[in-house]
Amino acid sequence: MADIRVFGAGIFGLSIAWEAVRRGAIVEVVDPFGIGAGSSGGVVGALAPHVPENWNSKKQVQFDALDTAAEFWAEVATVGGGDPGYGRTGRLQPIADEAALALARSRAETARRLWQGRYRWDVVAAAEFPGLLDSPTGWLIHDTLSARMHPRRACAALADAILARGGRIGGAATDRPMIEVRATGAAGLVALSQALGRNVGTGVKGQAAVFRADLGEAPQLFAEALHIVPHSDGTVAIGSTSERDYDDPAATDGQLDALIETARRVGPALREAPVIERWAGLRPRARSRAPMLGEDPLQPGAYIANGGFKIGFGMAPMVARMMADLILEGRDTIPAEFRPEASL
Repeated sequence: MADIRVFGAGIFGLSIAWEAVRRGAIVEVVDPFGIGAGSSGGVVGALAPHVPENWNSKKQVQFDALDTAAEFWAEVATVGGGDPGYGRTGRLQPIADEAALALARSRAETARRLWQGRYRWDVVAAAEFPGLLDSPTGWLIHDTLSARMHPRRACAALADAILARGGRIGGAATDRPMIEVRATGAAGLVALSQALGRNVGTGVKGQAAVFRADLGEAPQLFAEALHIVPHSDGTVAIGSTSERDYDDPAATDGQLDALIETARRVGPALREAPVIERWAGLRPRARSRAPMLGEDPLQPGAYIANGGFKIGFGMAPMVARMMADLILEGRDTIPAEFRPEASL
């Protein structure tokens, strides 16, 4: 059984460390900035599937990750005692017109097949979910595969579980020789691009906000490209922007103000709710737009796990499993689209 050192205490690094330690490996996580210090310390936590059509390996991996998430996070909570804020609460989307209504109904049929009859993509009357989401047609898409996650609490829960199983988390590495996994987020992609002399990935800025509004176990909402996610702590998170050009990656501005106004307009429950936090940060986006998983192109015998971008938390259970399969058991189950060479 290998000893593993993971650089990066974000969602990919912590998930891989957890999967490795639960399989019996000796594991340490190294991050001088602490747990969830990068984009994994954000606020939104929308775990939402791709549209159920034009199926490919990326969509299959994401489905498998969302399908196994409840079991994954339940074990994390049981072992470590922390609450990751997970809940399979589903998602609502407004239907804009008759053409969109016909398309939504056709996707209900493909969802039954592609989601293996385990989850639904239904067209429902907006009156079934009063006060949550305005819809021009009076109809909504309701899927039961989507889930929510509280990013900061999830990272803390993973850290608790790793420590409970004997793993180590610290700001500096020990002297012990170990197999290295680099899960260093946006900064890691920038460093890799500089080392290779070409762009293989970068950080994309996102801005998000948190409202004080207790919607209980209400579904998350997706309208006008905006995620609105009720959490179990009496808050609702919204986000996010996708900014390639920015001056300050941690500053919020008028682009977030516009998201807040959109959330108030489409979500009646938020119209009078106060905003209690504004957040901005860089999310790691690989050139291929898929996660970058596999052997480190700059360091033989080491590995890389990066590029979670908007789907890192949703993909985490399968990313952890595939990386542990590869490192600990020599089984390569990583799709071609996810390999580092897809972005090189």
